[in-house]
Amino acid sequence: MAITQSAAQQMANAIRALAMDAVQQANSGHPGAPMGMADMAVALWGEHLQHNPKNPHWANRDRFVLSNGHGSMLIYALLHLTGYPLPIGELKNFRQLHSKTAGHPEVGITPGVETTTGPLGQGLTNAVGMALAEKLLATEFNQPGHSIVNHHTFVFMGDGCLMEGISHEACALAGAWKLNKLIALYDDNGISIDGQVTPWFIDNTSQRFTAYGWNVIDAVNGHDAAAVAKAIADAKNSPDKPTLIVCKTAIGKGSPNRANTAKAHGEPLGAEEIKLTRAALGWAHEPFVIPKDVYAHWDAKQNGAAREAEWNKSFAAYKAAHPTLAKEFVRRMKGELPKNFAQTAVDAVIAAHTKAETVASRKASQLALEAFTAALPEMLGGSADLTGSNLTNTSSTPALRMNLAGDVVRNDKGQMGRHINYGVREFGMAAIMNGVTLHGGFIPYGGTFLTFSDYSRNAIRMAALMKQRVIHVFTHDSIGLGEDGPTHQSIEHAASLRLIPGLDVWRPADTAETTVAWAVALENKDRPTALLLSRQNLPYAPKSDLGEISRGAYVLAEPSRVGIKKAKAVIIATGSEVQLALKAQELLAQKKIGVRVVSMPSTTTFDRQTSSYKSEVLPAGLPRVAVEMGSTDGWWKYGVAAVVGIDTYGESAPAPVLFKHFGFTAENVAETVQAALQKK
Repeated sequence: MAITQSAAQQMANAIRALAMDAVQQANSGHPGAPMGMADMAVALWGEHLQHNPKNPHWANRDRFVLSNGHGSMLIYALLHLTGYPLPIGELKNFRQLHSKTAGHPEVGITPGVETTTGPLGQGLTNAVGMALAEKLLATEFNQPGHSIVNHHTFVFMGDGCLMEGISHEACALAGAWKLNKLIALYDDNGISIDGQVTPWFIDNTSQRFTAYGWNVIDAVNGHDAAAVAKAIADAKNSPDKPTLIVCKTAIGKGSPNRANTAKAHGEPLGAEEIKLTRAALGWAHEPFVIPKDVYAHWDAKQNGAAREAEWNKSFAAYKAAHPTLAKEFVRRMKGELPKNFAQTAVDAVIAAHTKAETVASRKASQLALEAFTAALPEMLGGSADLTGSNLTNTSSTPALRMNLAGDVVRNDKGQMGRHINYGVREFGMAAIMNGVTLHGGFIPYGGTFLTFSDYSRNAIRMAALMKQRVIHVFTHDSIGLGEDGPTHQSIEHAASLRLIPGLDVWRPADTAETTVAWAVALENKDRPTALLLSRQNLPYAPKSDLGEISRGAYVLAEPSRVGIKKAKAVIIATGSEVQLALKAQELLAQKKIGVRVVSMPSTTTFDRQTSSYKSEVLPAGLPRVAVEMGSTDGWWKYGVAAVVGIDTYGESAPAPVLFKHFGFTAENVAETVQAALQKK
């Protein structure tokens, strides 16, 4: 039933009042966007959004993303008014310590928030990932007469989101993928922090999105809830294109002196202006007071519960007809892995590939992926136009393809595409993967060169902040890639990635370590992982026990390996430099100097181990030397006496020449250990 005009106006004014009251009480925040988008919110949340406030995690709910996350009071007001467990006290506690109403929406903190937004453009890109996940799950699980995956992804966004370059990457892909269940509502108010955007934002947005292959509904009055609701209804009928609805609005709508100005964007209106705004809106209620009839108009609990109950009934019928598929759908939406899958896959890969085998760790990654993707249909791979270099594709993950109608095309074996060609779009790929995992049902991984992790960095940070299982495959991890030169040779990147809280970083030395790193990444349900992999071939390092690799560091070789009884020093190495450490151990043994070699494929994982385990691996009293082809700063925390590393940019030359030039030789490592012993 359509909402009456008078009810819609009161519903919108409730949002405006809560926004300006909360920002005023916090003395901080952004009232303008919520006030300007209030009528758009009435149209979507009041008439179209499929959700259940009593169960924010209902699998078939529509996803709503507030990409312009600075307008967070919009979504907090909506969640409160529609009946989510977000009481008025939390709105009064806006932007305060440990509240559920942080300055920007945070997934996992506030019930009903689907993704953490604020860095502009990323919420929109997350939404593309969510819509892609919905489309792929529907293709995989829906059966004739049973449509258990059938929902839309809605996103609100502003001028800032569209100015960010990531919006181009994501929206071009959304058009290419024909994500017709993605509907974006653009808050076209023409104002940003610096004022009217026309001097620096002259894009013809409608033509831009038409060029991407979107359906565009232009020039909708964003303050006419009925007009916006009709546009949404039209958008839901789009057969093969995502839709952009351009909503013309006034930022700070209702404020007599701040509307349509930058002053409404990011600061409280002030007590006097709020008084005038209340009068202008005809809102005669005290701060944070919402009339019962307005609550009744907004209340979505009964309707939401009925919708979910209807879906549950449909799912029960689906389960009866397709029990195996139903069980698999539930498992995947919970993000659970099959029991014992990891150990079985690890054992199979190591048994088949590690004995005396010399391969680049990027190839070792592909060998591991062959086992893991065969065991886990939820693994959704991809590469930013470097598939043949990153080796992210496997026999179980054919390329994702769409036909002209927008349907996912299966290959001649009946397999659905599970490897995505993202094109040269590293940032977009990373943020789309965040959206895919937030939606549920898939574990995304994507590849590029390590040096280009800089392009992806803020999306990687967001995955860590949101505690999402996303796996980044970064190949060509050092000066070892050779002739491409310093633009492509990673120096600071491993150290930089290790600084991101909550991100696991692995730089494995051989097939065994690479396979274990993959297994740990897949089992880490609440953290993203970066795998740093070599271009150059690496020999297998014999091991007596694989069990401690997963702890991030372990004793690879005692001096007894080379005929020495007691260790006088420890060499810590990662990745390709483990072989240098082993060769240095042999050279030092010729001089009757015994050293322990510790392989530390993941400093971030090792740092979480018990102090007793750390002291077992790195015993006190023995000088330590670290070896890694990268920045040296991060190694000093391990009490090292010296680091064989590189703190300059690389050069363009064959890899063996570079190794010698920059001191990455067994002889230099051995000499560095001897110098450390002399200083002791």
